[in-house]
Amino acid sequence: MDASLISLCVGSLIIVVLGGLVQVSFGAFTMTIEEAWRAVFDPAVVLNPDVWQVFLLGGELPDLGKRTLIVWNIRLPRVFVAILVGANLSVSGAIFQAITRNELASPFVLGVSSGAGLLILLTLVVFSGLSLFLPILAALGGMLAFLLVYLIAWKNGTSPVRLVLAGVIVGTVFQSLQTGLFFFIDDIGVVQSAIQWTTGSLTGTDWEQVRMALPWSITAVSLALISSRQLNVLLLGEQTARSLGMSIEKVRFLLSGVAVIAAAASIAVAGIVGFVGLVVPHVVRNVVGSDYKRLVVGCVFTGPALMVAADVGARLALSPVQLPVGIVTGLIGGPYFLYLMRKQQNLGEV
Repeated sequence: MDASLISLCVGSLIIVVLGGLVQVSFGAFTMTIEEAWRAVFDPAVVLNPDVWQVFLLGGELPDLGKRTLIVWNIRLPRVFVAILVGANLSVSGAIFQAITRNELASPFVLGVSSGAGLLILLTLVVFSGLSLFLPILAALGGMLAFLLVYLIAWKNGTSPVRLVLAGVIVGTVFQSLQTGLFFFIDDIGVVQSAIQWTTGSLTGTDWEQVRMALPWSITAVSLALISSRQLNVLLLGEQTARSLGMSIEKVRFLLSGVAVIAAAASIAVAGIVGFVGLVVPHVVRNVVGSDYKRLVVGCVFTGPALMVAADVGARLALSPVQLPVGIVTGLIGGPYFLYLMRKQQNLGEV
């Protein structure tokens, strides 16, 4: 920990708290910021283990005040899901960038997002009876897509360049198939649902999504923190890593699995949210440097800050219409990379 990392983490926490306060204060049932704050810290919830057991394990809630019920059962879960999704996508992008030694790598580039999107559309269009299992199928699609990328890239082992090229191939094919499937959708409701999933949305999220993502998020983030030394070694290049005794293929595949779990957990609860896994590692790297012991920690705090802030914009920008949060993250990510391109005199530095 150093001053730059501490400042980044504290600043991110402030953004999450302020964004969460805005989220719980506005909606169909309007309340003042003071009323929202009192509901958030209601002792009937905060100090009641039975309520927390219902939130985290499921069950029937005890009687709570109207404002407390609205804040804790409807609005705060959306903030918690945004926190988990932001942390997962940021850590996933950071791992993929180390594995490929390419700072433009992300779950999008490695085919995870396109695989999830294709299986979402297939389920909605062809296998509509499986719609209840859509979150699990989305995660499964992302995992299967990356396995396909790995098989295509394998030739007596893999390399960062082959992984990226295989990801582009799989992503392009799957995106084309997704576009083609839209022509077979007759129901406008299915179209809207498909657009929500494929652009990323936190509308309608509740404690069920929190329960679904939380264990996988904790697992992925913990493994990423534990593996920070291996990620640093991979950045040094394959020859150096082998000379230090690292089994390159085994480590690369296992770390890819961690990144895929993190991305799949996010896709399962929020759909395909773009740019977070690409932008956040860049921002954190510019502040704390390239050491993954600090980079992963920075991503765990900065990713949630970006997601919570973007979701506030998605929810309130065109109120009462709610935008998919993926549109807002794209609008943030595009100008950031334009700034990065203009700032770097030598594009090779990117």
